Amino acid sequence: MAERKVLNKYIPPDFDPAKIPRLRLGKSRQIKVRLMAPFSMRCETCGQWIGKGTKFNARKESVEGEKFHSIQIYRFYIRCQRCAAEITFKTDPENINYEVEKGALRNFEPWREEKALNEEQKQTKDEEEENNPIKALENRTEQSRREMDIMDALDEIRTQNAKGERVAEADVLEAIANRGEEEEALRRLAEEEEDEQLAKLAFQTAGGRRIKRACEEDAIAHEREIKMMAVAAPQGNQHSGARGKLAVAPKASVSLGIKGVKVKAVAAASAPPPPPTLAGMLGAYGSDNDDSSEDD
Repeated sequence: MAERKVLNKYIPPDFDPAKIPRLRLGKSRQIKVRLMAPFSMRCETCGQWIGKGTKFNARKESVEGEKFHSIQIYRFYIRCQRCAAEITFKTDPENINYEVEKGALRNFEPWREEKALNEEQKQTKDEEEENNPIKALENRTEQSRREMDIMDALDEIRTQNAKGERVAEADVLEAIANRGEEEEALRRLAEEEEDEQLAKLAFQTAGGRRIKRACEEDAIAHEREIKMMAVAAPQGNQHSGARGKLAVAPKASVSLGIKGVKVKAVAAASAPPPPPTLAGMLGAYGSDNDDSSEDD
């Protein structure tokens, strides 16, 4: 196994490389190459479809007497995979493409037809402008108008981009904060409306009638009047004579019949009634409304 890997070879002492004849190759000789089909085609002999990129062992040669601006044109020979018929095509540097010579038919390619059609229209247009100066002037005017429209559109796009670039970071943050405050205000307003609806439902009677709420100012004024009356009552009792005191005192004491136990209600009898609170007033107001609804 090691012998076949030897790089050194034996050279006899009488070896003369000048005696080896040189191989003279012609210019038109064919070279074997490995290539892929540059386009899709169909064999004219058997109808086999050959797709673009199919690999072939081909023969390559230079085409004698055909050049394009000192660019050499080459011809390739391949064989059909099914019937082994010979197919020939060559390079086309003028159109940056390939051209089929024989043995196959190139498939239709719409982009190639579109390119040829555009070239034909351009050639026709140039001929019309040469023969008709008015037509040439109209075409130039139309082209100038189209270019102006394109420039205006580009200027508008540049202006919009410049506006976007001028926006500072602080302005963006401020806009985001303001948006958050607006959302918070809307949320609070919605919560207040929901609470108000719940309060309306809570202050309704079983029959669906709404309970009227007493005014807070009226309740406070009424409570002040009751306090003033409570303060004025003890002062009137102080200016009354001793006779009144003696007369009231025996009636205030109450005996329960139990030895050593007596309950005296002198202070309770002489003290004014406690002032009503706001809760009591609301309860009394609600009972009055219920009574009036029952009467109705």
